[in-house]
Formats: sequence, C-alpha cells, structure tokens
Amino acid sequence: MTIPATNTDIRTLLLAMADEINQALEGKKPLLIGIHTGGVWVAKQLAEILGADFFDAPLGTLNIAYYRDDFTRIGMHPQVTPSDLPFAVDDRHLLLVDDVLYSGRTIRAALNEIFDYGRPASVTLAVLIERNGRELPIQADIIGQSLTMTENEHIKLNNNNGLTLTLSTEKAGESDVA
Repeated sequence: MTIPATNTDIRTLLLAMADEINQALEGKKPLLIGIHTGGVWVAKQLAEILGADFFDAPLGTLNIAYYRDDFTRIGMHPQVTPSDLPFAVDDRHLLLVDDVLYSGRTIRAALNEIFDYGRPASVTLAVLIERNGRELPIQADIIGQSLTMTENEHIKLNNNNGLTLTLSTEKAGESDVA
C-alpha cells in the first residue's frame, strides 16, 4: 500500500479534490466547515486553493467531542475547544471536510451538530483519505485517496510545517510507526 506521505503528495491530492469541489459546487456559494483538528487543516488548504471568492463566509470549525457516541468508552479530551460556525446553515450548501473517513462515527457526530444549528440545503462530504472499515452507512462525495488497510493499521494526518500522513501498525498491545 502506498500512502501519500509527503507534503507534495498531499498537495497533489488537494488540487484534485479542489477540482472536484469546483465542479460539484460552482456557483452555489457554499459554506466551508472543517472537523477539528485534521479536517480544519485540510479545509484551510482547500480554501486557499479554491480562493476567497468561492466560499460565502470564513471557515467554520466543528469540534464534535460532545456529539461522539463513544466518549464513554474512549474518554473526553481534557481540552475541548468549542465549535465555531460564523454563519447560519439554514438552506445553505455546506462543504464538510475531514482528514480520514474510517468508521463513519465522526461524520455522524458532525452531521448531528450541524443540524443543531439548522437545516442545510445540502451537505457535501470531502475527505483527504477514505479507508475501509465503515461501521455506519456514510460515504464521502469527494475523496483524495482510498486506502485498503487492516484493522490494526491506522493512518493519521500531522501538521508540522506542512501536512504529512503517518501510518502505524499495532501488534498485540504495541504500536509501530511507519
């Protein structure tokens, strides 16, 4: 399996995603929402590529920690930042962005939170990486790259002077980072 490991590889995926977004949402003046943290990083890059005039408002951010259905199992992060949607979502076209689509639970939580703000006309989901292992019937509309991974493999987006992806493998309680 080849993952887009470098900033240049990720930039290539982002450019292709921006082309698809432009085709799907051109003229609709969509609102851009990134899911904290990796989705916000990807959304910022897409906003830069598509230009300020493409979106109808500044970037909105969702922190779905309170909407997760597994926080009783994995615990609450001690520093939960609030969501920030500086616009009304009613009857608007939304572009929801995340870094990795895996189980579908993060997207489900994000949709629940969005609908607490109002009823959008449509939601288009864009993800940098889509991997197998869905637990809910949620699919992305725009995908940077699809990967087939085993249950013990995990992929994570990092932002240290540019976006990079890290693949890790867990073996009987251990974790090896590639």
